[in-house]
Amino acid sequence: MDRLLAAHGAGSQLRLLLADARGVWGVLRLLRSAGGRPFGEEDARRAVRLRPVLVEALRRYGTSGPLCPEPDVPALRPGVVVVGADHRVKAVSPQARAWHDQWSAGSGQAIPPWVSDLFFAGLSLAARADALRAAAPGNAVQSVGTHTKESSAPLVCLPPAVCGRWLTCQAEPLDADGTGDVAVVVQGATADLVVPSFCARYGLTARERDVVAELREGAAVKQIARRLGVSPYTVNDHLKAVFRKTGAYGRDDLITALTR
Repeated sequence: MDRLLAAHGAGSQLRLLLADARGVWGVLRLLRSAGGRPFGEEDARRAVRLRPVLVEALRRYGTSGPLCPEPDVPALRPGVVVVGADHRVKAVSPQARAWHDQWSAGSGQAIPPWVSDLFFAGLSLAARADALRAAAPGNAVQSVGTHTKESSAPLVCLPPAVCGRWLTCQAEPLDADGTGDVAVVVQGATADLVVPSFCARYGLTARERDVVAELREGAAVKQIARRLGVSPYTVNDHLKAVFRKTGAYGRDDLITALTR
């Protein structure tokens, strides 16, 4: 991407990680044309002051979609994208193409292929770096089908605002040291993966997250109260706060959002 930008006259660049206590929301990249004044420390300080506003804008986008999956959005089967050692997409399964078409339909405009290619290349690079760390002396080597504490497959959980339902993209190297191909699996998100992202995007407190996790397991209010060591009234107060923050109409609406 840097070579492509340089070929079109881009000079210096400034990149700002858009993150807060709840996680990473994105990256802001600013460009100046070649021959112009390069970015300096004052530019960086100004960009940092924008971070809270930009993070909030991205968080709002992530919660702008439907709370529950839209009934007319099909639940697609998993798809696979293969990224080669040259960081280029070399193969895309029909189901992965169907997911891409659904992203475009959800955004209301066609997503340029290079945007998707950069996204998959980024996941591939993260997976390769993870494999190298795991294989380094002193670290446990990642076994097939398992993840050590030092290593876990890079994963992105995307909200319904993207294409009408929660989905995940997870990258796995096809060899031990991450120097060969990387497979990226695109599929509908399971509830275990949805809950952390859901809670972060809607700004739920730690105790509200505990209540949501218990609720997803089918526990009644009295059971939740007993397990968390609080009163049923306190549990109901937490539930009311969750409903207010997420816009859920009630328990059934919330459970549906987390299990479909």
